[in-house]
Amino acid sequence: MERTTVKDIVRAAGGRLLAGSPDLPVRNVSIDSRVMKGQDLFVPLIGARADAHDYLAQAIENGAAAVLCSRDMEPLAGAAWIQVEDTLKALQAVGGDYLERLETPVIGITGSVGKTTTREMTAAALGTGVRVFKTSKNFNSDIGLPVTLTELGEKEEVAVLEMGMSDFGEMELLSALTKPSAAVITNIGDAHLEQLGTRENIFKEKLKIASSMKPGGTLVLNGDDGYLRTVPEDCGVRRIFYGFGEGCDFRAEAVRLSEEGTEFTAVKGEERIRVRLPVLGRHMVLDALAALAAASLWGISMEQAAKGLEGFAGFRNRQQIYRFSDFSMIDDTYNASPDSMKAALGVLNGMETAGKKIAVLADMLELGEESRNLHREVGRFAAGLSVDLLVCIGELAGEIGAGFLEAVPEKGGLEEGRVRSFATCAEALPFLKTQAAGGNLLLFKGSNSTRLSEAAAAIRDQ
Repeated sequence: MERTTVKDIVRAAGGRLLAGSPDLPVRNVSIDSRVMKGQDLFVPLIGARADAHDYLAQAIENGAAAVLCSRDMEPLAGAAWIQVEDTLKALQAVGGDYLERLETPVIGITGSVGKTTTREMTAAALGTGVRVFKTSKNFNSDIGLPVTLTELGEKEEVAVLEMGMSDFGEMELLSALTKPSAAVITNIGDAHLEQLGTRENIFKEKLKIASSMKPGGTLVLNGDDGYLRTVPEDCGVRRIFYGFGEGCDFRAEAVRLSEEGTEFTAVKGEERIRVRLPVLGRHMVLDALAALAAASLWGISMEQAAKGLEGFAGFRNRQQIYRFSDFSMIDDTYNASPDSMKAALGVLNGMETAGKKIAVLADMLELGEESRNLHREVGRFAAGLSVDLLVCIGELAGEIGAGFLEAVPEKGGLEEGRVRSFATCAEALPFLKTQAAGGNLLLFKGSNSTRLSEAAAAIRDQ
């Protein structure tokens, strides 16, 4: 934080200063009592299992210069003490107030899958012409986003902010917090069906990213998505569509996948330019088109933005490709939904290998009542691809195997042993180690909490 004092925090949070100087500078915000960067405001959040007010003394001992508090308790010595009604709401107010004082325009990035990749690509494309700030780590929630806002600097000209949601009302809050000048919605998928119930509800909630958009704002929408394509012209903001379809403002043609990455021709009106991405997959093309469209809003040409995209290298555990002397693997274990799992299977399908193509798939979580059907749907999808061996880990993933076997008669039969199922990653690991050989290519994909990343790491490091 720049140009910020305790007095600014008190005003923004609607609090009362019970101890300490109002003129004390505040440079950082921490929600972890163990980690202070210097001149920090510590915000003790109350969770389902713990109340961080219990660690106020530890935060001060570790260097907190100021603290918020919603408990009725005597101020502790050593830090400015700001009493508030609700520490989370106060944190959100502090983040929003700081952004408003800096007057930095915001591009919000949301969608069921592809948010982080689109965020990074958008920042890379924009970075060829303006100074860009972007969401750090995965701080995209009602807690993480306000902390992210306090990390903004005065010299940065555009903030590219990832905005995640898993329940009703969350996106509306994030939009009010950031007041975007533009927003990208990547797609409407099945993630968080457990909380939101239907895709229609997910669509309505995602669209609320525009609820507090600044006048003259622009929505950048995936025109290939059945829901997003229906956003009406009179929605109150400008629309730009991107995708493979003829009706898209930014369109991709002539896609080619190779060992070096993905190439495609980006088309905007009469303008055409070849784009090279050092990552694999048609879904990456969509993310790149979104970045080109967003960059155009700041006057950056497709040619210039494409040069920025050439430097995008992906993330650890997100379709990272490792090649060894006798096998290769794709580590895509960061998280999983039906759409992202199908995209990963598409990458496996498109790659060449001397041995077998092996899909190691674990449970997809938070899919609600349709969870088993959605897992079976992924299995049926996999049956139409060149998957030589399907390894299913977990009870729900077993439904992927069932769907695969259901679809096989339509695909011309199946030799025995092409589906192997295991209860846990630990049980599967000995078998997986035997498959990491013979020129085989292994894809690892599953929800983060299944700990499939640990199995992938064990194979990678053996």
